[in-house]
Amino acid sequence: MLFCAALPLEVACADVHLDQVELPLGFSIEIYAEDVKNARQMVLGDNGTLFAGSRKAGKLWAMTDADGDHRAETVRLIDEDLNMPSGLEFRDGALYVGAVDQILRYDNIEAHLSQPPEPVVVTDALPDKKHHGWKYLRFGPDGKLYIPVGVPCNICDEEGFGEIRRMNPDGSDMEVYSKGVRNSVGLTFHPENDQLWFTDNGRDMLGDDLPADELNHAPKSGMHFGIPYCHQGDLLDEEFGKGRDCADYTPPVANLDPHGAALGLTFYTGDMFPAGYKNRLFIAQHGSWNRTEKIGYQVLVLNVQPDGTILKNEIFASGWLQGQEVWGRPNDVLVMPDGALLVSDDLAGVIYRISYTQ
Repeated sequence: MLFCAALPLEVACADVHLDQVELPLGFSIEIYAEDVKNARQMVLGDNGTLFAGSRKAGKLWAMTDADGDHRAETVRLIDEDLNMPSGLEFRDGALYVGAVDQILRYDNIEAHLSQPPEPVVVTDALPDKKHHGWKYLRFGPDGKLYIPVGVPCNICDEEGFGEIRRMNPDGSDMEVYSKGVRNSVGLTFHPENDQLWFTDNGRDMLGDDLPADELNHAPKSGMHFGIPYCHQGDLLDEEFGKGRDCADYTPPVANLDPHGAALGLTFYTGDMFPAGYKNRLFIAQHGSWNRTEKIGYQVLVLNVQPDGTILKNEIFASGWLQGQEVWGRPNDVLVMPDGALLVSDDLAGVIYRISYTQ
């Protein structure tokens, strides 16, 4: 199968090779939806509609599987020409969209997929810088919407950036929850204790192997994770780290592949996979863009304890990178009601469904 997309800095066409995807014994992968250009964060509506945002395409997608065969027969474009609508969430029948400097809301969207309503601007109190300005949205157990605000640079020290914020669903009471976060494009909450976990992409231009991407754990507000002063918990920045001490900041709970671009993540709460996968953390690695030897382009699974201890970190799905040739870039992961795991691919423009059969 050949899927094409005109995306800067990426190949023009991605030839999808499902037979090259390597999974643990008993798992299989198939296409859930295709022609979903630049598919980024996914969210499921109350009535089963799958929504996907995009970054470079400026489009919002809605996918429906009316016959229940685990493949979306309808892919609808519900809006376009938006400002990097990468981040999505769903609450009380409404689709929330993070579009750089705004949070938009499409009310009662599943009843109007053929004629979507005009969005309501929930807030426009976010910076308008596009560099690391794309969003990943997640409602927390406290009912607040959590929003990362990346730094507008490779590495810099600018007030109002490098944060994770939260606000009420109506846009009120916006506040900073965490600081020292360079570019997080993945937030999730542990199903047992409701604590926040997030990925963070490390800075560039320190070579192939420095610094590591980070997996961070933020059980409370007010924590600082080091950026721009300290990277990976133990590496002072060559410019901004002068006079600083990494011990003054919260280190990551796990260092991930340097430049592997760890993005969307989710705890597995389904019942389809073997019991050992319950509450394990899945992370999509988008893959490196400027590393001498490419790295990432896979899905990780980590055995994470509620207290933040990592017992095991292993590759769950790989094969999108063949040698130094790339045909797919995992971006986000989502657990479906039947327990299958969806993976978005913003290069091939498809959504995969990974299932388990005894």
